[in-house]
Amino acid sequence: MGEKILIVDADKAFVKGLKYSLEQDNYETEIVTSGKNAVDKINKKSYEMVLLELEMPDMSGLTICQNIRNVSSVPIIFLTENDEDIKKILALEYGADDYLVKPFNILELKARIKAILRRVNKVIEGNKHIIEINDFTINSLGRKITRLDKDINLTGKEFDLLYILASSPGKVFTREELLEKVWGYEYYGDLRTVDVHIRRIREKIEQDPKSSEYILTKWGVGYYFKGK
Repeated sequence: MGEKILIVDADKAFVKGLKYSLEQDNYETEIVTSGKNAVDKINKKSYEMVLLELEMPDMSGLTICQNIRNVSSVPIIFLTENDEDIKKILALEYGADDYLVKPFNILELKARIKAILRRVNKVIEGNKHIIEINDFTINSLGRKITRLDKDINLTGKEFDLLYILASSPGKVFTREELLEKVWGYEYYGDLRTVDVHIRRIREKIEQDPKSSEYILTKWGVGYYFKGK
């Protein structure tokens, strides 16, 4: 079997069809029908992707996403019938990687899954699965980062950015390079997207985000990770 995908949705008829379709492409799938069980699964096992329904019976999908982000940076795609723009924005702000509204074409979902997995695999290609630097341990397989054995909550793209920088301490990456590595060639966003994500990472890993100790700026060029 291929990459492991966790499906979090209480609609049994929907997930049955989704599971069958994904397994035709050799994905290994598991299904949970509650938010609590989803977080328990993430705590016990590693997955390459989570497909998460926004409206779950026991708790909001946004809350589930937050809880997952407390323990893992696994990519998350929201699947929902809610087409409100504010909910889309909130989903991405809470750490989701993408958002798809039901009903959708299964081929579009598969394309998005492949795009995200391709980005994630490209980030770790040629690098160590576990990086120990300064007080940090970064595990690319479980997509987890700890500092002095304490988990740090990062979104998927925040994790990828930190992993790239920490993989080559002292090397300066331009914003264009980071955009290409983390978002891919298909992304035509503003370079400030990188600055926003770097600021968020600093807020989570630095004792004083305004006076960075680990992620430093090379003015006029880009960013680098300072190793000991």
